[in-house]
Amino acid sequence: MADKSTTSPNEMSFLDHLEELRWHLIRSTIAVVLIGIVAFVFSRFIFDVIIFGPSQMDFPTYEFFCRAANFINIESDFCKDKLPFTIQSRTMSGQFSADIWTAIWVGIIVGFPYVLYELWKFISPGLYEKERKHSKGFILIASLLFFLGVLFGYYIVAPLSINFLGTYQVSEMVLNEFDLDSYIGTVRSAVLACGVLFELPIIIFFLTKVGLVTPEIMKKYRKIALVVVLILSAVITPPDVASQIIVAIPVLILYQVSIYISGRVLKREAKKEAKKAKANVKRS
Repeated sequence: MADKSTTSPNEMSFLDHLEELRWHLIRSTIAVVLIGIVAFVFSRFIFDVIIFGPSQMDFPTYEFFCRAANFINIESDFCKDKLPFTIQSRTMSGQFSADIWTAIWVGIIVGFPYVLYELWKFISPGLYEKERKHSKGFILIASLLFFLGVLFGYYIVAPLSINFLGTYQVSEMVLNEFDLDSYIGTVRSAVLACGVLFELPIIIFFLTKVGLVTPEIMKKYRKIALVVVLILSAVITPPDVASQIIVAIPVLILYQVSIYISGRVLKREAKKEAKKAKANVKRS
């Protein structure tokens, strides 16, 4: 573990590290709770405008696909006046529980940069000074990728899933009356899954740093990665080819970016090793 300019982490005991980690977790939890309280206060707006937005046909995604369908003169389910399903709560405490848990998840999503910051404060003292300098933009880049994934999940994956599943019927005798938790779970899964998927370049960066991943390995298993991406796309989207391709394209782009990042990391490490070798030769 690298030396610190003030109090060296090498001098800290295992219990001291646990105590420090505990306070980082406490501060992160407080931030999430505070944001959750604000979200609970504005829950009517969050539900009516944000969560239930993809259930309305005036949602921007539906309007875009409807205009695209009209432009090429084909009929589309995105041009309907209303989605043929209703959302209801079947338990006495269903709406209250949904409100509480939604506030917590909003706290986690909105507070992600701060939680990441607290995690970084715990990890960074164990890095060398040069490593800390090269990783200054870590929180900003990781947060940006996460929120891009969240937006992609909300505006692309969630509405495609809701439109497909909301209009799917095995028979006209069966009505689509979805439980509130089921609907919220669909939106939440799409948003969080894409948020995590978009962190792929960050994950590859650290895996390359510890020597588990190289550009050659990623290029070698690119075809397998393509299959995995398509499977993941099928899991978080409706089972139609168009939706899977829409989700797969940005993930594949991120995969290619990750190959480039992995290569840059290895080149940087090779330069460091070369400098060390020259220094050792001069000393000898």
